[in-house]
Amino acid sequence: MGQQLKFIISGGGTGGHIFPAISIANAIKEKVPDADILFVGAEGRMEMQRVPAAGYPIKGLPVSGFDRKNLLKNFAVLWKLWKSQRMAKKIIREFAPNAAVGVGGYASGPTINKCADMGIPCLIQEQNSFAGVTNKLLAKKAKKICVAYDGMERFFPAEKIENLGNPVRQSLLNCTLTREEAAGQLGLDPAKRIILIVGGSLGARTLNESVLQHLDMVRQHGDVQILWQTGKYYHEEILGRLARQQPVANLKVTDFISDMGAAYRAADLVVSRAGAGSISEFCLLGMPVILVPSPNVAENHQYHNAMALVNKEAALYVSDADAPQVLLQTAFETVADDARLESLHTHILTLAKHNSAEKIADIVIEMAKNFTPNNR
Repeated sequence: MGQQLKFIISGGGTGGHIFPAISIANAIKEKVPDADILFVGAEGRMEMQRVPAAGYPIKGLPVSGFDRKNLLKNFAVLWKLWKSQRMAKKIIREFAPNAAVGVGGYASGPTINKCADMGIPCLIQEQNSFAGVTNKLLAKKAKKICVAYDGMERFFPAEKIENLGNPVRQSLLNCTLTREEAAGQLGLDPAKRIILIVGGSLGARTLNESVLQHLDMVRQHGDVQILWQTGKYYHEEILGRLARQQPVANLKVTDFISDMGAAYRAADLVVSRAGAGSISEFCLLGMPVILVPSPNVAENHQYHNAMALVNKEAALYVSDADAPQVLLQTAFETVADDARLESLHTHILTLAKHNSAEKIADIVIEMAKNFTPNNR
């Protein structure tokens, strides 16, 4: 192939940014085994642990987000941004990439901006149906913009857009367990219906309260089991509250599910936030799902993600405000309705976009091969 191809991948902050980034890196490595890949993240954010755990080197920038509530704090933010721009330029000069990928998050702003200014071809990947601020600002400088939803021309130049879907964790797609095996592995009875409630690795207070406030309802539905991921942040508090209640035999509580492939395979119905990565997983796996979008995200993008499915009868929607009152009842009614489960399964499968990471990797590799460095 001649010269070794080098790639910078930048972004992070949440699993929704990090999982696609690592999936793209893995796909590049599959296609170009000797490729050299460097990640650039934000100091103190989860990518600084997750990326090395996946086998890739990462450099951190001191960049952080703007404080919309306390404007005076933004003087420090601006200084960090200026410093991050200088550090990004140094990293790029020393590493000399042939192409760069930005997946959103604080670090991708200065990194992709500097790469573009230095003539390096850039691709940005937008996971959500409502584009993030960083990617909207970078769109003019990117050569390609990979998205996961229709109608993204309202945010980006149409001629640059490739609708290829969101890369997901390959381990979920590679799960070979039967439903019975998966349920048994999780300590559940495969003869009973299973509802999976998951609010991300840190948890979601609204989803947790929706269960805690209706433990009697859970007991009354003894023919249905709930596998409940509380999140590590809330787990001890929840165990303490449950200890003061009568036992709930059909409620299995855990802080974190390490094998999500098994959990999805066992579940008849999922209750979840509406992060873009999770939604892509549900589509590919054909999971019937009730979405409860988090209101605490930029541009309310989880609501827009959810509506993209709900409007196509591919998911059910419960608002965050209504969830404590109606979520659990809705879940029990849905999991008992075979026709509704089948309809949700059929409709969500039609929205799946397969091999996203591989298709994005093809574009990035082609960009890298066609890049002729001039002045860096």
